[in-house]
Amino acid sequence: MALAALACSFAAEQTAPSQEASAAAKEQATETKGLPARAAPTDYQSRAKVGKLTVAADFQVHAVPTPEATFNNEDYVVVEVAIFGPPDARVKLSPNDFSLRINEKKNALDSRPPSTTFSSLKDPSWEPPDTGASKSKNGINAGGGGQQDSAPVVVHMPFPLQRAMEQKVMKAALPEGDRALPQAGLLFFSYHGKEKGIHSVELTYQGPDGKALLRLTP
Repeated sequence: MALAALACSFAAEQTAPSQEASAAAKEQATETKGLPARAAPTDYQSRAKVGKLTVAADFQVHAVPTPEATFNNEDYVVVEVAIFGPPDARVKLSPNDFSLRINEKKNALDSRPPSTTFSSLKDPSWEPPDTGASKSKNGINAGGGGQQDSAPVVVHMPFPLQRAMEQKVMKAALPEGDRALPQAGLLFFSYHGKEKGIHSVELTYQGPDGKALLRLTP
């Protein structure tokens, strides 16, 4: 009996650290939901100090980069942002801490939830299948009495592919809540203009540690 009790005690001691390690791994995976941060703030276009933190960012225009693929969105512009800090530093993150000013407009753009961008999100690598419909604008009708315009055939991306694309974008968005640093992710701002019409871009961050202005490259 004594040997059995000793064996149970030893097994419990060996299991506890394993369970703790598993819980820590799960917490770390949860806290690194967004894009992986690059090696250093200097790997981004622009950087600014905010107290003990460094905010860094790249302006991606209408591109939507994710670890798996890069999509595009003509109705939104995207900023890839990262926040760095000293070892063991944490910060409360929110996309609402960021705003974007384009071409020195009076009113800055507020960050939008990634789900609002899905209706205009596109995968440039996906091509619709050939439906066999005529691509000619003019054709002879069945009665031979004249010409008629053929209506364009609209083919939508299959739902499973569309859903997978949306999930990749959601995962790449800047995570929210109390997070261990560094953290990185995407911010989305409603803007329908073409890239060639963008002359200046300013990202403002106002969070728990203070306020910073980052001038980005169009």
